[in-house]
Amino acid sequence: MTLNLSQMTNAELKRYLSEHRNEDEAFRAALEVLMNRRNLANRQPYPFDLANPEIEVEAILKEKFKQAE
Repeated sequence: MTLNLSQMTNAELKRYLSEHRNEDEAFRAALEVLMNRRNLANRQPYPFDLANPEIEVEAILKEKFKQAE
């Protein structure tokens, strides 16, 4: 059975993520669909798309913490 993740509701996708949290490929595919539905104005880069995820995510978090102070 092939699932069409793009046709699932957000609630269904979240349930799918919960049920498949230990399956890397299934989890990544569902998470990408869910993240692509976010409001573009609030969008942060998806870590898998970054050239150097550890450094770039750390920089994003530091900036967020700085803004919160």
